[in-house]
Amino acid sequence: MNYNTQMEAAKNGIITPQMELVAKKECREPEFIRQHVAEGKITICANKNHKCLDVNGIGSMLRTKINVNLGVSRDCKDYDIEMKKVMAAVNMGAEAIMDLSSHGDTSGFRRKLTSECPAMIGTVPVYDSVIHYRRDLATLTAKDFIDVVRLHAQDGVDFLTLHCGITRKTIEQIKLHKRKMNIVSRGGSLIFAWMCMTGNENPFYEYYDEILEICREYDVTISLGDACRPGCLADAGDVCQIDELVRLGELTKRAWARDVQVMVEGPGHVPLDQVEANMKIQQTICMGAPFYVLGPIVTDIAPGYDHITAAIGGAVAAMAGAAFLCYVTPAEHLALPNIDDVKQGIIASKIAAHAADIAKKIPNARDIDDKMGDARKKLDWEGQWQCALDPEYAKSIRDERTPEFDDTCSMCGKFCAVRSMNKALNNEYIDIL
Repeated sequence: MNYNTQMEAAKNGIITPQMELVAKKECREPEFIRQHVAEGKITICANKNHKCLDVNGIGSMLRTKINVNLGVSRDCKDYDIEMKKVMAAVNMGAEAIMDLSSHGDTSGFRRKLTSECPAMIGTVPVYDSVIHYRRDLATLTAKDFIDVVRLHAQDGVDFLTLHCGITRKTIEQIKLHKRKMNIVSRGGSLIFAWMCMTGNENPFYEYYDEILEICREYDVTISLGDACRPGCLADAGDVCQIDELVRLGELTKRAWARDVQVMVEGPGHVPLDQVEANMKIQQTICMGAPFYVLGPIVTDIAPGYDHITAAIGGAVAAMAGAAFLCYVTPAEHLALPNIDDVKQGIIASKIAAHAADIAKKIPNARDIDDKMGDARKKLDWEGQWQCALDPEYAKSIRDERTPEFDDTCSMCGKFCAVRSMNKALNNEYIDIL
């Protein structure tokens, strides 16, 4: 049987080559993957035109995946630097790259990504619409926006963030409920502004069926953007956020009816004690569709350290059911991240994801931790580097502070508990001084 999308194949009992690859990576049976793809609880973001893709699955019952946001802006416009960030992110284990470029030759960079990058590629077409047409926002038509969606799909983009859940009703809600931070989603703010200036309905909502046909043709996953995500703790869980989430649940059903895969994007700033509840509400309203979260950031006062605030929230979110973590860098709220910011953001997100996978008892997730324990017990430094998330950095710290004795570190020296216990249990003399 021929099939257009992974979901269509799964619903008809077909295990695709992509499902086989995901099953192998996740230590699961292919039928397990097929069943959950059919139900919409696993997405395999794999555009038919992305030929160099290293396929991964996204779902709460799989390893938590990491997305890295990149792309140029008017103030930072070097695409060569962005490509270096892309390859560095892939080498550090990022499963997805989102191109958020808002300046210059966006189409050329996007096609370079889908022809050279093995990670899943995501984009936000509403950003690109103004750049593509080189016209002010208010002059664009609904057809212009939809045509850019089609262009991105043709270019091989695996998932598209579309802010379909914000409607003209949202305009009144924002005015009535007086949020502290209003809308902080860049895409959401553009749609909100367009609706205000033109008096028209959100084109991504009004022409959703046409968008579904485009996504079905190329097997593009829709990432339903949360235009009303909270941008500060005070706005978490408010009417605007929850009303949009209900609409995203309805849009999820409509996409699944057309065999189009869906992810649902989740909140940005959320108090720590509300993170788990947010995940459970989403799972209920969106029927288990994979949840893709930015952070969540659990305090508003740490600019320069938001990779840490996001990792705290991300670990709790993933443990409670989030499937996909969008990394946050130290530059969040401040600037376009440089290569070092990208690295710190990825490492923080991978720590959060891995910690959550262990808590969820994902198959084999803790194996590497157990190997690290064995290496530390034997004071096997080379073995520890092999297990480390960032071996080069770990090794550099030890090399910069070289201990007097190779079987110790410069913190404890011969007072090392591991060394003393090994010698004591082997009936050896324990020399301290």
